Amino acid sequence: MNTLKHTVLFILATLLALPSVLAQPQRNSTYRKNLEKINHIYQIINYAYVDTVDFNKITEKAITETLKELDPHSTYIAAKDLQRANEPLQGNFEGVGISFQIVKDTIVVVDVINGGPSEKVGILPGDKLLKVDTNIATGKKINQKWVMQHLRGKKGTKVSVEMKRKGYNAPLSFTITRDKIPLNSINAYYMATKEIGYIKLDRFAGTSIDEFHAALADLQSKNMKSLILDLRGNSGGYLDAAWKLADEFLGEDKMIVYTESLNGRDQEFKATKKGNFETGKLVVLIDEGSASASEIVSGAVQDWDRGIIIGRRSFGKGLVQKPFTLMDTSQMRLTISRYYTPTGRCIQKPYEDNDEYFSDFVKRMKHGEFLNPDSIKFPDSLKYYTPNHRLVYGGGGIMPDVFIPMDTSHVTDYYYQLIRKGVVNSYTMEYLDKHREELLKQYPTSADFRAAGIVNDNYVAAFKAYAAEQGIKEDPPFNFAESLTNFAKANKDTINALVSSANEATAELNSNKAFQTLFEEYLNKQYAKTHDAEAIERTNKYIRYQLEFLLIRNLYNYSDAMKAWSEIDNGYQKAIEVLQNEKLFKKLKIAH
Repeated sequence: MNTLKHTVLFILATLLALPSVLAQPQRNSTYRKNLEKINHIYQIINYAYVDTVDFNKITEKAITETLKELDPHSTYIAAKDLQRANEPLQGNFEGVGISFQIVKDTIVVVDVINGGPSEKVGILPGDKLLKVDTNIATGKKINQKWVMQHLRGKKGTKVSVEMKRKGYNAPLSFTITRDKIPLNSINAYYMATKEIGYIKLDRFAGTSIDEFHAALADLQSKNMKSLILDLRGNSGGYLDAAWKLADEFLGEDKMIVYTESLNGRDQEFKATKKGNFETGKLVVLIDEGSASASEIVSGAVQDWDRGIIIGRRSFGKGLVQKPFTLMDTSQMRLTISRYYTPTGRCIQKPYEDNDEYFSDFVKRMKHGEFLNPDSIKFPDSLKYYTPNHRLVYGGGGIMPDVFIPMDTSHVTDYYYQLIRKGVVNSYTMEYLDKHREELLKQYPTSADFRAAGIVNDNYVAAFKAYAAEQGIKEDPPFNFAESLTNFAKANKDTINALVSSANEATAELNSNKAFQTLFEEYLNKQYAKTHDAEAIERTNKYIRYQLEFLLIRNLYNYSDAMKAWSEIDNGYQKAIEVLQNEKLFKKLKIAH
């Protein structure tokens, strides 16, 4: 079946599923004609096609292909996938209430959710899953999907598990009654300094505002005067959650966002009477992964001169989707409008070509945007002005007030191998399996743990020895064959040109001086990468922080781990510097 046929079949199925839509005025004169054509094609296929037709299959494909033709964000979710797709936005799922890691084909409990089903029956961090009901829970078949399929289930259903626990010779058996498990959109918040609070919001879900209120109240009880709101990597979520969050920072009746559909402006969202942080210095962190709802909040804060936006230009998604449930409970999320910031900016980037749209990140990187803001050129038509006459830009995302270049400092390939192969995780879990109880007893808080300097030179050396046992060596032996293969891939065009220009006497590559020079330069560069003193020092620093982050996360909580990691987070450090710089707030005419 070609794409055209898929499109035709999809339109029929969708229209039959949405009779209320059919009742609306026709958008153009060809609508009814094409609907009849689709129906005719369906009838012909059903009557005359040589083989049995799986109409469910071709309709599912047709839906997907049709929505691709509209815009990059109109999507279709099959009925079987809908619950899982909605979980991050609903803010909960139904299951047993554990966080886990898969280490050497074994499921290891990393954390147990407070008050959740697993905690109630006595499951502890460090327990290793041996069996789920009658299914063996170890071996090569074990992956994320397997765990989800066997541990998640409807609230009230039961699942039997066997766990291996250190200090017990025999496995421990538990029967867990599944329940609703919260899926937090705020996993980290804390006091960055005595007066600066930090909140990391990962998504805009149904529970996000309640979570924000709780986090903010806790920070304000600790004498917070200024706030860092971290929206980096936050790809969005509910529009409702976005305007309610922006409402926390803005005065009554101030426009937060409005939307325009085919028929003009249709919705306006304004600030209500009282937000919980309308005064006080505010910084919002964004980057190229901040999209949609994140851009609504940062756009409103910027347009009203309420806070300073720090980071890199955001993603550029200004399209609003509405879910339409089809007759088989599948769902189409259709773009119905564009949203605009208070100054009238539409920050949706062009989407004529979907492939180019989603490869925009690569284009931005090649263009140098992540390193230098001057590489971004805005036409005069995209210039807008805030009430304090600050210049802001529309089109293709929110441009920050303070630019933070992407960290491109080199680390050696050794670090990437450690991360890719999960060696840092596996070492941490094995270490905690032996020392968890004594560490928690000796160091009740993460502050005590860090002060003790557990992740010292000896700890890192022991880790590197463990990594070497797993086949990852800090200074690997030179592999000529691998280097030659990589060289050929990296210089394919140049090599082809050398070969085609060589005469018969010099046709062999090893006798070609130009080739030899090229290969020598390549090897020298590769050697420099693995023996660069600065890169080695930086690699060791990252390894140390990565090890400490995982230990703190597993022993204490994610917030404490993030606070430790923030010491090498350039954006975070810049946010603190900006909040402590009164002159910059005055220069930018930012209210606080």
